[in-house]
Amino acid sequence: MIERLNRTYKTSYRPTNGFDNIDGANYELALWVTYYNFLRPHKHNNYKVLNDIEMLHGANNIPGKWQLLIFLRQQTILNLQNGEAANCS
Repeated sequence: MIERLNRTYKTSYRPTNGFDNIDGANYELALWVTYYNFLRPHKHNNYKVLNDIEMLHGANNIPGKWQLLIFLRQQTILNLQNGEAANCS
């Protein structure tokens, strides 16, 4: 997994001549981790994603799945702000 992350950073870092600040690097890392854990099929898992989310089954393409993941994240943030952390899953 670390080697895959290193390759991803190399392909993202070189064309942009680096990140302007740490926020850019953190943003890139968050996107990669989300893709790796929730969208990318893995050979050792019979070409299924590592963390299956039932709500994503209704999306027919990757952009639709990204939109649903963003929606779920927004709901989690709202729940945390309202003190409902136990209901965030």
